[in-house]
Amino acid sequence: MIVPIRDHNPARSVPFVNYMLLATNIAVFLSYWHLFQNDRALMAFYWDWAVIPARVTELEALHTMVTSMFLHGGFMHLAGNMLFLFVFGDNLEDQLGHFGYLVFYLACGFAAAAAQVFTDPGSMIPMVGASGAIAGVMGGYMLLFPRARIDVFFFFIIFFKIIPIPAWVVLGIWFGLQLFNGLAADPSMGGVAYWAHAGGFMVGVLLMLPVFARLVGPLFWKRAGGHPPNPEARYRVVRSHVPKTRGRPVQTIRSSVPMTRGRPRR
Repeated sequence: MIVPIRDHNPARSVPFVNYMLLATNIAVFLSYWHLFQNDRALMAFYWDWAVIPARVTELEALHTMVTSMFLHGGFMHLAGNMLFLFVFGDNLEDQLGHFGYLVFYLACGFAAAAAQVFTDPGSMIPMVGASGAIAGVMGGYMLLFPRARIDVFFFFIIFFKIIPIPAWVVLGIWFGLQLFNGLAADPSMGGVAYWAHAGGFMVGVLLMLPVFARLVGPLFWKRAGGHPPNPEARYRVVRSHVPKTRGRPVQTIRSSVPMTRGRPRR
């Protein structure tokens, strides 16, 4: 498992819109968290607010093309999406401005939902998640900052390590996996909306092309070598300057209350 945890590309301005998107996704998820205890109520909620391709194809519930990108299918789904948005969103807001970034994000999310509907128009399986919009953010990021270093957490069974990898490698592998899994997966079985991810990523690249051209296209890469234009963040471990103190050893106190067996009270 490889998870990006931060980039060496500090933003030059406060990403207010990215913070707002993070807060909105979390707040919406918490508002219907209690429904996960009742499958019937949860499915009724998704019927009203999640993208169901068969309904959208019949031009019903078109509002779900927007509302679905603020819903999630569980805590880990939400946590993963918010981590990716936190890592990659601030630099695009730097380049697009606050309002431009919001429009870009919503457009990528809408296009991602449309891609999933197009690939499986008769499906009755609800689709939720900000993944498509965030995939667009990742696509735009890769176009502008292909050589920005991304710290990824690599985990394999019991071995783990944080490794800095160029953005084009991390995001390129991720996009390739979406295409491969999209071709291999059976859409009738539900699961991950791979074509929404791939569609959002490609639309993010396309929408970012005008910004890339405004930055003088290849000269933007040539000038910085594909690296971020901002000073790169550097992280290092240093020795603590907190002075050591000597003191008397501390003894623990063992309770003299006899132990009893039984079920804990809640």
